[in-house]
Amino acid sequence: MSGDAGRVKPLRVLCLSGSLRKRSGNTALLLAASALAPASMELRVYGGLGTLPLFNPDDEAVSLPSVVAALRDEVGASDALLIACPEYAHGVPGPFKNLLDWLVGSLEFPDKPVVLWNASARESHHAQDALREILATMSARFVESACTTVPLPGAGCEVGDILGDAAQCRRIADSLSALAGALAGLRADQCSRHL
Repeated sequence: MSGDAGRVKPLRVLCLSGSLRKRSGNTALLLAASALAPASMELRVYGGLGTLPLFNPDDEAVSLPSVVAALRDEVGASDALLIACPEYAHGVPGPFKNLLDWLVGSLEFPDKPVVLWNASARESHHAQDALREILATMSARFVESACTTVPLPGAGCEVGDILGDAAQCRRIADSLSALAGALAGLRADQCSRHL
């Protein structure tokens, strides 16, 4: 019998930052979360936002660009998505909307558990509201107990700044714990249906 038999696979969470900035608070927040994740959870921050071509439905019909196929594969292999997206001009930044557009026609996204984090210290809500509308249209399954605001001072916030703030670390840990609980419940439901 293999040493892996009976061992529970870690929950795989794909983290999506809506920012292309080199010193993005949203990306720093997701990197901090990956450092704080419990052993039962594996967080991976997606780094391909800037490499995605502009969405064109014609490209879906012929041959999917390889970077888009890779993104869809990552989404499909993940138990959940964790999204931290800035607000720009009261909306979702164009590159992140482009990423979502590439997932609209995918088979991997519908019913995927999704957590939204708002990193705005001013609790800006326009992008969050727009994201909820877009993701609901795409058939996301929101994990409301894990959605939260982690107020950061703004652009230029570093991972170390977040990890050095006990209150921020507690917010992150509480959200990840809620997500782990929700995903464990979903796994248990799926197992009982297969019995």
